[in-house]
Amino acid sequence: MPIDTKYRSTAPEIMDDFAMEGEILTDALDKIAAINKLLGGNKVTLEGIRMLMSENKLTKLRITDVGCGNGAMLRMLADYARRHRLHFELKGIDANKCTIEHAVSCSLNYPDIHYQCSDIFDETAGEEDCDILLFTLTLHHFSDSEIIALLKNLSKRVSVGIVVNDLERSGIAYRLFTALSFVFRLNHMSREDGLVSILRGFKKADLERYAAAVHLSSSIGWRWAFRYLWVIETR
Repeated sequence: MPIDTKYRSTAPEIMDDFAMEGEILTDALDKIAAINKLLGGNKVTLEGIRMLMSENKLTKLRITDVGCGNGAMLRMLADYARRHRLHFELKGIDANKCTIEHAVSCSLNYPDIHYQCSDIFDETAGEEDCDILLFTLTLHHFSDSEIIALLKNLSKRVSVGIVVNDLERSGIAYRLFTALSFVFRLNHMSREDGLVSILRGFKKADLERYAAAVHLSSSIGWRWAFRYLWVIETR
């Protein structure tokens, strides 16, 4: 039976409950990070950062990762900065307290990474001023109107650019993830949330519509495995 991917799904994800905690959550976070690394997702985000660095000739950056999960992306960036003698001030934010605590525990050998439990939509949580803002597998959690409002607001406080690395809404991707669920022995929450995430993902036309709404220069390209790299310039 074909998978209907014409429109973005509005179905909720179990992980969207910010009060969730415990081993099921941390296991899901670690499995998501492992799959993202295996399928080259970390490299996609790094590619976006390097594009912005090259265009602006930068070696010192304040980078904030929204919806940072277990912090795997930030640890990869910290290692990259050390290898290339760059200066990255790295910060991860997430609205789930347990997620932040897990990220901190996974990053004990990375004193240059800082974490904060806050909701990106909460105006009382303080401004997220930085040079580059990252959304890796995070933007699909929001509705179309929320995405446009969020990017319009955040672009005023981001000095260089925003890097979005997120899922393509694809029937093939849906089938592939179903198979990967068994290979990685994903728990029920990870399996179900992963499938919903794909159906909440994007077509290129969706991202082009958001880009037109925020009136900022950007580039959108498809990357393996079934995801888009959207680089928005705010400078």
